[in-house]
Amino acid sequence: QVQLVESGGGLVQAGGSLRLSCAASGRTFSSSTMGWFRRAPGKEREFVATQYRSGGGTYFVDYADSVKGRFTISRDNAKNTVFLQMNSLKPEDTAVYYCAAGAQRRLSYTWWDYDSWGQGTQVTVSS
Repeated sequence: QVQLVESGGGLVQAGGSLRLSCAASGRTFSSSTMGWFRRAPGKEREFVATQYRSGGGTYFVDYADSVKGRFTISRDNAKNTVFLQMNSLKPEDTAVYYCAAGAQRRLSYTWWDYDSWGQGTQVTVSS
């Protein structure tokens, strides 16, 4: 497993930006599939973004339709950190955001594909 610690959440006005960070330790980070999920009050955990690196070194990413074009997942393997850049934030993006890691080496959209989770960081977008 991988130990994950998120940071970077906070309160922002609609239209603003935030960058979430997720520091990882444990299993080889560069080969892990990484994901971001979120849970809004009263709602189920929701997929946000996923990224993995192929054996040839190519990174693949995908996003939920609700954030496509506004959010970007990236990673810095030298720092064992994955990021979620969130732009043009909307009030409906308000949620606790969770970083996740898995060993499946493919894009993964469901929470049960991941075996390691961070503690979550709160993002609140005011209108």
